[in-house]
Parts: sequence; C-alpha cells; structure tokens
Amino acid sequence: MVRQKAKLGYEKDYEAFLRSMVEASSHFPGYLSTTVIPPHAPADQGEYQIVQRFATQKDLTRWDESQERATWHERIRHVAESPPAYLLVPGLKVWFSSQLPPATTAPPRWKMTTVSWLGIFPTVAICLGFISPLLATWPFLARTALITAVVAALMSYAIMPRLSLWMAWWLLTFPKVMPYRR
Repeated sequence: MVRQKAKLGYEKDYEAFLRSMVEASSHFPGYLSTTVIPPHAPADQGEYQIVQRFATQKDLTRWDESQERATWHERIRHVAESPPAYLLVPGLKVWFSSQLPPATTAPPRWKMTTVSWLGIFPTVAICLGFISPLLATWPFLARTALITAVVAALMSYAIMPRLSLWMAWWLLTFPKVMPYRR
C-alpha cells in the first residue's frame, strides 16, 4: 500500500503518470491488481492511496527493484508533493489488522454485506449438501462446529480473497474511485 500527495494543480498529471506506471507493473510476473483511491474529501488533503497486489513477495520485489519502476517513480516525483509512504500488508492481514491506517473511502456496508452473502450462501449450501450427510451420526453441535469451521476457513482463505477481487468493480463504484486491474 502506498500513500502519496500530488502537488496542488498537478493532480491530472499525477494520475496520468500513475496510470502509466500501473500499466507497466501489470506486465511483471505475478502481478494481480492495483486499486487507486484518489482524494475526494477535504480531510484527504490531496492524498492518493494505491494498493498493488502481487502473487508472491518475490514478484513484488522483482517489480520494486526494477529499473522501470525507478523510472516511473522519478517521473511521478516531479508532480508529487512528497515521497511516497509505503506499508507492506501481507496476505490476510489487510482484512484483519487493526494497525492499518484508515482507508480514504470504504465501500458501503450494504455492498460488503451483499458480497459476503454471495460467498457464504453457496459455501454453506455445498457444505450442508456434501458434508452434513457424512456426519449424520454426529451430535448436532459437533456437526455444526465442523461445518462452520470449514465454511470460515474456506471464506477466509479461498472465497473472499477471490470474490472481493472479482467484485471490486462494483464494491468500488462510488465517487472518484479508480480501480485498475489487468
């Protein structure tokens, strides 16, 4: 995650350089996606938030150490108010960490609830259909404990990371949010 302010009056230039840099990074091995949240409220003080996702730390390091990235950062430096502030957030910590700085804008709660339900409903239905019959002789609470543990693990490690990426176009459709995906 990167936070950086554009120089006053240079916002369009900053965004153009940023789009080009994102396009360049999308050709690197392991690139998954980029989401850019531009400032939209006075409290944001012109700060952009950029979240880039790579499949592995090695892929991110390859991009971070590339000459192409260095060239883009040099170009952006001329239209940025200050150097970028970096925060590395590995894996699921982006979901559960209380130490993350607050996002400029979060999707509306009803959208997050809808996307969660889109993951939970089929996961529970499949687990009930396939696992529950195998556990018919188990006591109710033991069956429920196992099924909810399976659903929780699937939701955290398999379903929600993909579903939130696939649904980012909808989750992030509110004023002045620019999703970038390859």
